[in-house]
Amino acid sequence: MGSAANTGPAAAIDVMDWRLRTFALYAAVRSTATSDGAAASHALWVRERDNMFATHPASALNAAKKAGFEGLKIAAYDPSFRFDCRLSGDGAGEEMLVRTGTDGTVPFQRLGTFDIPGVGRLAAWQLRSYGGGIFVPFRDGSSGKPGGSYGAGRYLLDTIKGAFLGHDGGEFTLDFNFAYNPSCAYDEAWACPLAGPANRLAIEVPVGELYLPELAT
Repeated sequence: MGSAANTGPAAAIDVMDWRLRTFALYAAVRSTATSDGAAASHALWVRERDNMFATHPASALNAAKKAGFEGLKIAAYDPSFRFDCRLSGDGAGEEMLVRTGTDGTVPFQRLGTFDIPGVGRLAAWQLRSYGGGIFVPFRDGSSGKPGGSYGAGRYLLDTIKGAFLGHDGGEFTLDFNFAYNPSCAYDEAWACPLAGPANRLAIEVPVGELYLPELAT
């Protein structure tokens, strides 16, 4: 979730609560998301995110979309899209400036590259402004296709917002089943950094949150 165009104390408190709930959800997921328990953790993630989208005041869905909401389009869990990967130094130090409608230009610096077996290579970025954080967006071969994923891409890691499944001894858990759409997929009022050339995959990634254009405003 990026920043919304709506401002004021009530909106700020709503976004704060959304993020706190998101951090708590991922903490619960990490506590049980071993390779044996990942499917159950994924089911928890799906239920809670559906509930937040349906009821929370900071949801990217407007009141009309909430009224008819029946759930996000999220594929069944597939363990073949879960990986433990080390971050190489390839590309480290590269800068990326992302222009957004509400946050101005957001600076990132590349930390390196994940080489994901059978999937491809994805750059990992650090937000070079307040809060820091590791950010891995991606587009895949289904992006923008009917029944596929959001055309501008999804998020795999975004630690500043709590979307992180853990690491062990330098290996990061990258589970595409937990990939999710940025809020701007549903409401353009949100400012969302998206996937650049170093974060585009040739293959289709049929897991995680896919796209329902009818939910967009």
